[in-house]
Amino acid sequence: MSYGPAVLDLADELVEAYADVFSGPPWNEDAETIRQFASRLRTDARRPGFRTVFARSDAGIDGFATGWLTRDPFPEDRAYGHVAAQLGQDRVRELLVGALEMDELAVRAHARGRGTGRALLAEITADAPDGRAWLLTARRATDTVATYRRLGWHEVPPLPGTENAVIVFLGPDHPNH
Repeated sequence: MSYGPAVLDLADELVEAYADVFSGPPWNEDAETIRQFASRLRTDARRPGFRTVFARSDAGIDGFATGWLTRDPFPEDRAYGHVAAQLGQDRVRELLVGALEMDELAVRAHARGRGTGRALLAEITADAPDGRAWLLTARRATDTVATYRRLGWHEVPPLPGTENAVIVFLGPDHPNH
């Protein structure tokens, strides 16, 4: 596991893996979004509690995961507004603030079905505060949603009438799932 800016030594390889995973369906991210990931990585690596794990083979980086501790107050940028709208401020504070937030999990096609994603998730969440880890994913990414469920992550039910484009999951060891 790597903590903080040391991960930037691998930035080019991580961006290449990210592009390989997220440029295809269901994500279909374009070159600009991939460039934004490269920029975000430089900023995210300086967040409190930032960490990354990766799986490597002769082919290079087969997969990686990044995360950090969710700060208080709960952020409003990126997809955080969708999360807050679905859960409400009280549940956000109770379930997510101070927990390990999984930002990215990327496993290249040739490494899928071999336990790579499971191993990355287990390693990056191993020292989550009191077992508290969470992530969000796109509701339309049905295979990804099914994978998280199969790996023991639990969906946080949205408040009535607030379902939107994301699903919030709590990790298998989160005390409030």
